[in-house]
Amino acid sequence: MKRFSVYSVVAASLGVALSAFAQAPPAPKIGVIEVQRIVQESAVGKESLARVQKVQQGKQDELTRRQKELRDLEQKIQDQGKSLSEDAMEKLQKDYQTKALDLKRAQDDAQRDLEEAQRKELGELERRVMPVIDVVAKEQGLQLVFNKFQSGLLYADSNIDITEAVIAKFNTQIASPAKPAAGAPAASNPAKKPLPPTPAPKK
Repeated sequence: MKRFSVYSVVAASLGVALSAFAQAPPAPKIGVIEVQRIVQESAVGKESLARVQKVQQGKQDELTRRQKELRDLEQKIQDQGKSLSEDAMEKLQKDYQTKALDLKRAQDDAQRDLEEAQRKELGELERRVMPVIDVVAKEQGLQLVFNKFQSGLLYADSNIDITEAVIAKFNTQIASPAKPAAGAPAASNPAKKPLPPTPAPKK
């Protein structure tokens, strides 16, 4: 009798455990999104990239002009050095050093301005695309959406990637307003052209 009672308790306990397991809530439905593709392929993202690239090109042109002035001055020092007076040579060398320092500051400013332009553009793009991601996630019954390559994710099945759906809805639901080119910038990680190196000041 005692033995039967023990078995009964064990069986009852297993029954409760199995019942609780059967009633456990289903795992959340997960989706992933590739932000870089939204930046590069959506209409809004392409316009953002174009504005950033315009800022980048303007900075690049300015730095190229400054570099040329510096090279021309260096050539002048080399060509006329022996025929110039000591005072004239000293003045040219001081001009060279000043222009070299100005170029270095211009490079630093250009890099900072470009990064700021990119930050602003990406921030605006994120602000506008988040409601679209929210709509697509709800339409597909998702509880969680991860940034595919910035969340530590190593693998995701292509069936849970909602990037294409987000881009399609983003392009159809949001008309991108024209913005002044000055001050804007790029994405996702838009490819940066290396800024020209600063020539070493001539001693």
